[in-house]
Amino acid sequence: MTQVSYSDLYAISHLRGYEEEIAVGDLVRTGPNRFPHYQVVAVNGDKAWLKNVQTDQDCLAELARCRKINGPFGAND
Repeated sequence: MTQVSYSDLYAISHLRGYEEEIAVGDLVRTGPNRFPHYQVVAVNGDKAWLKNVQTDQDCLAELARCRKINGPFGAND
């Protein structure tokens, strides 16, 4: 049996509809939900190395899925 992601199953698009520069040190989230928040550790091509600000867990994500948070913890987004 092939594994199918939640996004594929429900045809959810996580891509941004606009261009936004994301750089090391920015706070981002990876979808339309307000949490979790990640800090960008590194950017390489179309991928970002992210660190969860609450759990300190690292992950890799496509830049197209990242949305910059304006201000600390989304205060102004």
